[in-house]
Amino acid sequence: MTRALPRASFYSASLVRFLTENALLAPARQAEDVGQKLGDWLDFRQAIALHGVLNPETTSDAQTANLPAHVQRMALIAPEALARHVDKVRAQLVESITQGAPAGSGLARIDLPAPVVDEPVEIKTAFEPYRRFVAAHQRQMESTVRGLRAQLRLQLGKRASAGQQLAAIDTAFENILAEREAALLAKTSKLLEKRFVQALKAHMQVQARHAALTTETADAMADAADEIDAMASASNESPKADPSSWLMPLHQNLRQTIRQALLAELDTRLQPALGLLEALTSLATQEQ
Repeated sequence: MTRALPRASFYSASLVRFLTENALLAPARQAEDVGQKLGDWLDFRQAIALHGVLNPETTSDAQTANLPAHVQRMALIAPEALARHVDKVRAQLVESITQGAPAGSGLARIDLPAPVVDEPVEIKTAFEPYRRFVAAHQRQMESTVRGLRAQLRLQLGKRASAGQQLAAIDTAFENILAEREAALLAKTSKLLEKRFVQALKAHMQVQARHAALTTETADAMADAADEIDAMASASNESPKADPSSWLMPLHQNLRQTIRQALLAELDTRLQPALGLLEALTSLATQEQ
């Protein structure tokens, strides 16, 4: 008896799970499946274009003849070699996020900004260096993963008609969803900023209450004339609170969360490429 495949969940992406588990995003409804949600996203022209890809009128031979000359001349690469290449690209992007781009990878180095722990804290601009860091890594991931998908599609185009059609479908989906994908992924930075600003405001309120309480206590003690000299001496000797004592932990937590979010986003971005690789492996096995 054939085992039924589990129903695909639109909300199972690594990035969505990370944001939900860290209370950065409310749990999504599970009512709609992937097909229904995707259908809601397509406009009239996109639906027609996708229909044409799903229902090709040309034969396999005609499709092969229509491939660009450089694709027709390209040699087939074994799925095992492609898998190693995918793993290498992923490892380079992971290292770029966690430590900085490795030498010889061709990736630009994007350094995590140093935390600013000086007072007064400018809430409106405190997250800006981190926003630029996230955006730079998102551009790097987008460019690298897009190139990887293109390489895998070229290899699919060299296979049987099923591989050629899958390559065409992936190209169509990439073009159709690119704008929406960019808009959705850009929200990650906004969610991280919202959490950071909330934490900053909460700690600043605590600091303000502490300062007010200290002032009230000092005023009450000032009524005792015999303690004025002692209090003044103690006031002169008492060091000011170091802002880094409460700001640094906030920055350290944010920096760790940003890296984790970027790694989760990388896993999500790689899913189409991994699907293409799986298809290539399956087709290669069938052709043996």
